[in-house]
Amino acid sequence: MTTLAVVLATVCAVGTGAALGDKPSPIGIKTETITVKAQQIAAFDKSDPQRTRFGKLTWRGGLVLTSTSPNFGGWSGLTMDPDGKQFLSVSDAGTWMTGTIDYAGGGRPTGISSARLGPLLALDGKTLARGRDRDAESVALAKGTLAKGEVVVGFERNHRIGRYQISPKGLSAPTGYIPLPPGAEAMPKNGGLEAITVLMGGAYKGSLVAISESLRDRHGNHQGWMWVKGKPQGFTVTNDGDFDVTDAAALPDGSLLMLERRFRLSEGVNARLRLIRRGELRPGARIVGETLLRADLNYEIDNMEGLGAYVGAGGEIIVTMISDNNFNPVLQRTVLLQFALDGAELASASATTP
Repeated sequence: MTTLAVVLATVCAVGTGAALGDKPSPIGIKTETITVKAQQIAAFDKSDPQRTRFGKLTWRGGLVLTSTSPNFGGWSGLTMDPDGKQFLSVSDAGTWMTGTIDYAGGGRPTGISSARLGPLLALDGKTLARGRDRDAESVALAKGTLAKGEVVVGFERNHRIGRYQISPKGLSAPTGYIPLPPGAEAMPKNGGLEAITVLMGGAYKGSLVAISESLRDRHGNHQGWMWVKGKPQGFTVTNDGDFDVTDAAALPDGSLLMLERRFRLSEGVNARLRLIRRGELRPGARIVGETLLRADLNYEIDNMEGLGAYVGAGGEIIVTMISDNNFNPVLQRTVLLQFALDGAELASASATTP
């Protein structure tokens, strides 16, 4: 198959997503330990293997992940524990995965250990039966840690945000659902709550933030909401370059990172990372943000959908991304990427904003 044919096939697979019937059903599976194999990605820039600096980001390393588990794949949301080792990911096939990222000297990721996979559950504690109910797209740590805490999970098709307890056993059945704001019902079935996070600092600390993948306002801007004292209030993010929003991750100062993706037949898949500083993030705002990274198929990306962040030992922000392979291992990969953002640069800029 020619390079162009591969690009076109990949774009079609990523752009449309695997049909629900092509995804493995979680019905009947039990929470289990799985083995995840990792092949290291030596360089992010395929044309310049020695390059490690990408604007304000420093490349730390990456992994191509595989598993013999038939339910491994479709990872659409990611959240990191404050310790930087434990992670939780959710799949659009209705499953969750926890595990540990192993590191070598210098903080380079080398593998995944202690991985566990289980089904997302309904309120009655049973595995989600309908395909339209299983499409988990985003996850965020709301309280505590991934060893003992609370997480929120965003779904599309049947749009909703659920609250779950998390422990070493995995995710509980949802303890309830957060009422969606007026207007959220207009989200496309396949363009729902791709990005959710809980703010970690600033004036809106503790507020839930959600951004739709493809709901736009009348000016074409991305539609988002933040729950201030429990009440959802709208804001928008500029739609620069016709990207779709795929995830968000809160930073300690009250800022957040937003991951985006774009498909065009002429270029294949693109990924972009924007920084939204805490001074920009407020109800009613029209947010521009700052582009930290933009990458195409000349870089080691795939269908990047999940985003997590934590503070490293030196105060730097460690940014972690994961891709959704659409259960299409012939043309797509599950890729985990890590970069470092200088925490001092973020702190100095935030000091001038409320």
